[in-house]
Amino acid sequence: MKCVIQHMSAGRMRVHVGTSFMTPEQACILEKYLLGIRGIRSARVSERTGNVVILWNEDSEVILHALSVFHYEDHEAEAADLSGRKLTRDFEEKVFWHCTKRVFKKLFLPAAVRNAVTVMNAVPYVWKGLKTLVKGRIEVPVLDGTTIGVSVFTGDFSTASSIMFLLGLSEILEDYTHRKSVDDLARSMALNIDKVWILSASGEQILVNVSDVHEGDIMLVHSSNTIPLDGIVESGEMTVNQSSMTGESVPSPKEPGSPVYAGTVVEEGECRIRVTSTAGSGRYDRIVKMIEESEKMKSETEAKAIHLADKLVPYSFAGTIITYLLTRNTARALAVLMVDYSCALKLSIPISVLSAMRECARHRISVKGGQFLENIAEAETVVFDKTGTLTYSRPKVAMVVPFGKNDENEMLRLAACLEEHYPHSMANAVVAEAENRGLMHAERHTKVEYIVAHGIASTIDGKKAVIGSWHFVFEDEGVKIPAREKKKFEQIPDKYSHLYLAVGGKLAAVICIEDPIRPEAPAVIAALKERGVHSTVMMTGDSSRTAASVASLTGVDHWQAEVLPEDKAAFVKKEHESGKKVIMLGDGINDSPALSEADCGIAVSDGAAIAREIADVTISEDNLNALIVLKDISDRLDQRIHRNYRFIMTFNTALIVSGAAGILPAASAAWLHNLSTLAVSLHSMTDLLGENC
Repeated sequence: MKCVIQHMSAGRMRVHVGTSFMTPEQACILEKYLLGIRGIRSARVSERTGNVVILWNEDSEVILHALSVFHYEDHEAEAADLSGRKLTRDFEEKVFWHCTKRVFKKLFLPAAVRNAVTVMNAVPYVWKGLKTLVKGRIEVPVLDGTTIGVSVFTGDFSTASSIMFLLGLSEILEDYTHRKSVDDLARSMALNIDKVWILSASGEQILVNVSDVHEGDIMLVHSSNTIPLDGIVESGEMTVNQSSMTGESVPSPKEPGSPVYAGTVVEEGECRIRVTSTAGSGRYDRIVKMIEESEKMKSETEAKAIHLADKLVPYSFAGTIITYLLTRNTARALAVLMVDYSCALKLSIPISVLSAMRECARHRISVKGGQFLENIAEAETVVFDKTGTLTYSRPKVAMVVPFGKNDENEMLRLAACLEEHYPHSMANAVVAEAENRGLMHAERHTKVEYIVAHGIASTIDGKKAVIGSWHFVFEDEGVKIPAREKKKFEQIPDKYSHLYLAVGGKLAAVICIEDPIRPEAPAVIAALKERGVHSTVMMTGDSSRTAASVASLTGVDHWQAEVLPEDKAAFVKKEHESGKKVIMLGDGINDSPALSEADCGIAVSDGAAIAREIADVTISEDNLNALIVLKDISDRLDQRIHRNYRFIMTFNTALIVSGAAGILPAASAAWLHNLSTLAVSLHSMTDLLGENC
């Protein structure tokens, strides 16, 4: 691709693409291509100007070479990315034509024609107000229709035209902000599945890239798996959590012939599914619809503000009537009628919430509804899971201790074969260690059964194989330690977490897992306390010894060890009953009940699919500091909403008093009211973390 370097400095480059016109598709393709190049921190492509701004860390020659060999034909645009770019272009064009029509009408149309156009444009507003009134509701459309209708009736066409122009601009702005926030949120909730198990023509189970799956292929899904592609159940039975697609709170049973959707989660059972659409096509549109229809989109404060906005409309009419009765001045009464609290409240507060959700998405934080940001701002207690949350999400295998005559590598191979079906941080560690040692672990077992918070059971060569906790392996399953190796067993270091593998009722190996604490965890917990969190609690199914060590290093206020999933949920419920708002942070299947019970359940993005599905918020697995970013955004959103509320009530009250006193004419009051509404709304779209609160 031909391009011209317009500016270059340390770590920054601006390039003009050598083309007279760039389509949104081309801009998306180029931006995605550049972001995939090692060393590039960010890339922003403007299709209108053909300019590309690149920030990089490494040698600029690599970037220049990448640009020189780039061809649009070699790549495809992502549908979700393209939708966001087209949405912005559509908004810009709407604003341009809305303002252009206004200027043209003012400068080039004769007064008589302008007035006629104003009357025609006023009809829809008046009609909408009448329909609202007929339904027995005195709400904002009634106020707008009355204001515009009275202005036209009294011959004040200029004021009526100005009010309609500002209302139209406000509608465009509100629609764009809402759609853009929903679009960003939907893309942040997109599937993150790279691999899928499929059945080959020879009947062998193989793991392939999801992009290599074709319509008609048979894929295999197990309990706790996310279904990666739309399809029809070919064989088997299972129950599926479809709340992200349909809003159903109860898992849906699936049998042969039932349709299943990408992004839904298998809670129980396993199936073979015939793929009907590749790459999860259609999921993005379903997510958008789900977000738009979700009642969770409105926070309690937002809902109260909108309700208050409608309740204030009758008082605006009452103020108008009283002003006229006291002054017998139509102009003063009209000035009161043209100013209300409703527009600003109903526009600025929802925009504040949606913009905060969009800002979260830019920090790789997916928030499913405004009410959860409000709950985070008010939270007094934060409950942490340990493994994969306060500790690294990818623990490492420190050592494998075989028992009997078993070979160390063979036992690790067998453990990886079992654990790969149920991704959790400790399971991921076993699979990763097998890969590091070059151990191929083809399927040797039959049906795999997952016992929540305990372990995995299967059958190998006719013998029952189990892997999991001490309680599961030794107490529930009655596994015996070889008599001659009890001393060896007792010498296994206590500083590690242990996975016990048994075959045929005998201990086969102990896998020692090293689970290092996240270095940022102590600072994050301290920062939460500085931000008003009164109690931090760690709950884990691990041993008391391990829990005490982690608690002392991280600085949590309280900890509980060897707890079951229902214990975590019971603790959260108890905190609720004492009147506290509770945040739960976890990553595993065993955290799901507590995530559901909490005022805001937060899942780590590389955790179990069902945890992400149930959680209200998902944060990046890279760094727990995202929790502080989330808390700061939530706190500042709460402050912004209350500031907006105070400003709207104070400023509009001043306008009403000024209009009633004859200080401001009706047209000026209307302009100031609408301009203040737009100003507050535009400010509400700015980033919260950039403010000094």
